[in-house]
Amino acid sequence: MSRPTALWVLAPGQAALREAATHASPDALTLRTRFSGISRGTESLVFQGRVPASEWTRMRCPHQEGEFPGPVKYGYSLVGQVESGPDQGRWAFALHPHQDWCRLLPDALHWLPEGLPPRRAVRAANMETAVNALWDAGVRIGDQVTVVGGGVIGLLVAYLSAQIAGTQVSLVDTNPARAALARHLGLTWMGADTEPQPGADVVFHASGTPEGLAFALASAGFEARVLELSWYGDRTVPLPLGAAFHAQRLAIVASQVGHVAPSRRARWGTGRRLALALALLRDPRLDRLLEPDWPFADAPRALTKVCEAPGALCQVLTYE
Repeated sequence: MSRPTALWVLAPGQAALREAATHASPDALTLRTRFSGISRGTESLVFQGRVPASEWTRMRCPHQEGEFPGPVKYGYSLVGQVESGPDQGRWAFALHPHQDWCRLLPDALHWLPEGLPPRRAVRAANMETAVNALWDAGVRIGDQVTVVGGGVIGLLVAYLSAQIAGTQVSLVDTNPARAALARHLGLTWMGADTEPQPGADVVFHASGTPEGLAFALASAGFEARVLELSWYGDRTVPLPLGAAFHAQRLAIVASQVGHVAPSRRARWGTGRRLALALALLRDPRLDRLLEPDWPFADAPRALTKVCEAPGALCQVLTYE
């Protein structure tokens, strides 16, 4: 059998399609890829060589080949069909880099639930991040929630928050194109010319900018929690802790998907959490978070385009 083809970051700013290794275990199943999704935030940092050396071990993804800053095979949103055996034809999601086929042990496959279109399932890892963020935040019935940053993570966090009874959810973003999408998801839109409105019970920051973080802190009510979802890679970010920060007794909490939130850790593993994320993607409104498809053959160009387009959401790659 020939070797699979994968998307590799050869060096900062350089990507290409190259051969990849396969799993040698006789228990592994062959998964033929149909879709994969480029995550603009993390994969942009990998592509640009902005993963700090201190994080090279922690930032490894499942089935990664190579090392940072490159050559490295990186990614974690792949959807395909099992090619043979009793599960032949079944659709599965895998935390795996962009690759035309792969051999994986059964416990690395997450079966798609009934009613979830395979293309939309490429957002499973992002939905899992959003689920973990809500667990970290402890959003409750009736809370006033502000989400700063309307990328995929911010939109999914706002979407989930709006499903909780009685919540009032505002999405803040400088991109006016997000206004229609916010309304589509049942959210209140706040544009670039909006002043912070203090009083939110919970604030999520997902813009990846210092200005967004300052806006998030200014939006929080007394003793509120500000959840930081942005990862800045090798950047140093100023943190405005003057003015009313201390008097407001604000709490800044880092939320990251690598560990299940403490409030759920005793009963939830990552497999159960990912199964929930897949089930939550069955809402057809979430198709609006997907960019038009690019063929896998053009994946290096697609990765470059996503990194250069600050307004891009999830770039879907399609496979023959």
